[in-house]
Amino acid sequence: MSIAHGFKRFGVLGGGQMGLGIAYVGAVRAKLPVHIYDRSSEQIKKSLAHMDKLLAKDVAKGKLESEAAKEARDRVIIVGEEGVKGFRDLDMVVEAASENVELKLSLFRSLAKEMRSDAVLATNTSSISITKIAAAAIPEGISPASEEGKKSAGRVVGLHFFNPVPVMKLVELISGLQTTPETLERARSFAQACGKEVTVSKDVPGFVSNALLMPFINEAIMCLEKGVATRDDIDTTLKLGMNHPMGPLTLADFIGLDTCLAIQRVLYEGTGDSKYRPSVLLERMVDAGWLGKKSGKGFYEYDS
Repeated sequence: MSIAHGFKRFGVLGGGQMGLGIAYVGAVRAKLPVHIYDRSSEQIKKSLAHMDKLLAKDVAKGKLESEAAKEARDRVIIVGEEGVKGFRDLDMVVEAASENVELKLSLFRSLAKEMRSDAVLATNTSSISITKIAAAAIPEGISPASEEGKKSAGRVVGLHFFNPVPVMKLVELISGLQTTPETLERARSFAQACGKEVTVSKDVPGFVSNALLMPFINEAIMCLEKGVATRDDIDTTLKLGMNHPMGPLTLADFIGLDTCLAIQRVLYEGTGDSKYRPSVLLERMVDAGWLGKKSGKGFYEYDS
């Protein structure tokens, strides 16, 4: 147990790419038992198989001893049909479901109902208001201004990890209006125990990272939509001219075009500023199911 954050074990809600990555760094670097739940048992199997590959790769590269890899894998506990009820005795949970406002609000209502009153409830949202999510953690019929209401909402915090989580060094820490200083510092200590640098953002649409990144990606898509340049020339211009590791269209495919669109909509709706209007091409590609690397086709095509 880390003296700083005081967590003995934590949970991850969502077994996709981000949830798996958070579970990985929690088990490997923070050395904490991690309970992971996804409503799709098939997704959990797929994620655990990927975790085994990541552990084997780290052992092969000399980053982990084989015994340490085995210990980390043994720390991962699958939550079954009981769902979020399986988190009731944990010290913290990190929600890593898809970037959908109503889904996250529903999940936090359930988490607040099932988990201990002193447990930290963190969300890995990359754009949605932490204040709004925290309000969903207040029990029905309880005033947000009451002591119980303030305590319930005060344990909610934003912990925005970046993809791929085992590789990317940053976590963005976001406080809602209700988040207590204690919750904020415990979340910071947890992220640091996972080996991450921590930056802090106010609770604004997209926070710092996506308020900057998504308009950049959206503008690149608009350039393609308007015929300003070809796909390859747009990406090559940023790679060779600006020394970016990958072009914006490649990056959009990697993030997932559905995720890009969801974040861009949060920016547009949250600010009312026309500069954040999502590209029509981006909307149509999502309509077509061309979501990027994860679907096999986006701006580029990928082996399935």
